[in-house]
Amino acid sequence: MKERTTESASNYDHLEKMSVHDLLVNINTEDKTVPNAVEKALPQIEALCTVISAQLKKGGRLFYMGAGTSGRLGIVDASECPPTFGVDHGLVVGLIAGGDSAIRKAVEFAEDDKEQGWKDLQEYTITKNDVVVGIAASGTTPYVIGALEKCNELGIATGCITCNQGSPIAVTAKYPIEVVVGPEFVTGSTRMKAGTAQKLVLNMLSTTAMIQLGRVKGNRMVDMHLSNNKLVDRGTRMVMEQTGLDSDTANKLLLKHGSVRKAVENYSNGK
Repeated sequence: MKERTTESASNYDHLEKMSVHDLLVNINTEDKTVPNAVEKALPQIEALCTVISAQLKKGGRLFYMGAGTSGRLGIVDASECPPTFGVDHGLVVGLIAGGDSAIRKAVEFAEDDKEQGWKDLQEYTITKNDVVVGIAASGTTPYVIGALEKCNELGIATGCITCNQGSPIAVTAKYPIEVVVGPEFVTGSTRMKAGTAQKLVLNMLSTTAMIQLGRVKGNRMVDMHLSNNKLVDRGTRMVMEQTGLDSDTANKLLLKHGSVRKAVENYSNGK
């Protein structure tokens, strides 16, 4: 493996001597480079996204696996799919080394267990219809690599999101995504640019897959869960736009049927 750029020295030094203004400007300058790095990886992102969409259409599931920040980002993306797109909670699953307790507090050496990742996947009775995406900024996390290796042996589709080129995880995954963001502002702090890059890619993977599954109509989240007043208000406006109904009538129709899609469909059918 080449030298890990995520571990290379920052382009800045003597950070403790910088003013608050200079710190913010310099962090922002580095952050601006991330979307360009993601753009260079679009062909890889497209390849993995195409596989994810195809497997989900077969009835498969999407699994994210990672440790630390990478694991947390996967869990965030997975947890947002049901309320945003109205899918079952088991369709997109986020797993983190060390289990759920590691979401809030780091579990020492959990990421170094090469066997545990596969054990965690087995709890979900994983099949060949599923897709497993490892997330590791360094590209060297044993917890993730071990799971991907086992998936490969069993013919389960594998992908990864990493921020180093030619890393072990990219070599292991059948559909690797390498977003090379360069040195972090604080040397080695991959919660910064690397984390931002991973979040952008995760947004692309899940959003594109959900659109491919028909969970968006036009540009609207017509299957979103009505879990708070803001979303009920948004849904009401969406029903109004699509039916021409007044606010009160649209709101009643929405609450009766539970989603924008069902409200509009039932209105069209005279129900």
